[in-house]
Amino acid sequence: MNARADRPVPHRTDHLETIHAAYRAFHRRDVEALLAQLDPAVEWVHPAGLADHGLGGTRTGHAGVREFLAGVPAVLGGMRLEPREFISSGDRVVVFGVRQVTSLSGRTETLDFVHSWTLRDGRAIRMEDIFDTVRFVRLMES
Repeated sequence: MNARADRPVPHRTDHLETIHAAYRAFHRRDVEALLAQLDPAVEWVHPAGLADHGLGGTRTGHAGVREFLAGVPAVLGGMRLEPREFISSGDRVVVFGVRQVTSLSGRTETLDFVHSWTLRDGRAIRMEDIFDTVRFVRLMES
């Protein structure tokens, strides 16, 4: 048991299950299930290069994640994540994958991503989305 009372210290496999559960929730568009995998003070980080489109920067907490997710339909016609490789080390899980991104005009491209997750006490405390912002912005503006 850790100092945070009744929650056992998570093992690496627990971290992987937390992250898999987050992607399953995202795939189902189940915001509540996604938030259940995130610490209430989570940092949700996207490249600053997307700030002009309302998607860049750091959002904090469940309200920040909700705000981010609510803004996506204003700039994208759709997005589907396909995580392909999970690497776990200590409190970090790094995910390599692709996303099918559809612009508001209906054009779809496959773009690579890296998600860096940091976990504590069985929940994600930080998610950083790393990708080619130039290609992403070109698609959004097409």
